[in-house]
Amino acid sequence: MARIPLPVLRRLPAIRGLILDVDGVLTDGRLSFGPPDEMKSFHVRDGHGIALLLRSGFLVGVISGRSGAATERRLSDLGIRDFILGVRDKSSAMDTLLTRWSLDSSLIAAMGDDVTDMLLLGRAGLSIAPADSHRSVLRAVDWITTAPGGAGAVRQVSDALLFAQKRTGKGTGEDHRC
Repeated sequence: MARIPLPVLRRLPAIRGLILDVDGVLTDGRLSFGPPDEMKSFHVRDGHGIALLLRSGFLVGVISGRSGAATERRLSDLGIRDFILGVRDKSSAMDTLLTRWSLDSSLIAAMGDDVTDMLLLGRAGLSIAPADSHRSVLRAVDWITTAPGGAGAVRQVSDALLFAQKRTGKGTGEDHRC
């Protein structure tokens, strides 16, 4: 497991939900355009980590400034039902998820990579950024993963949450939705 700062380790057991950005967190941030739609690449290990969280009863939501069929399909394939796409005000979108989940922001971990995520990250009980995030985000968060966005950063977070909370996710490795 990646080295995690002690203050973060102490907070992990209290976290009940994870809010993720898409571009730069679930993907490497590159956008490929072509007919008929934009294309995005998602890492299967990140997906498996999310599936394990969901199976363990953990709340997972996605908030993104962009929308698109590729993202919607991936979230649907993973079983993520709580997502808000194409929004400029991620803080208000966070309020929507917190109300839906009946949780306080102190019980949420949020993961983002760029300045558009700063308000969301600042409100979360635990703020996380992939290793290749914008420098202003890296200076502001509680934890920086060793993996970059779209290449296992979300898996590092899911593994740490599951371990800290002694959850297994009941995964057999046979879930092909990942």
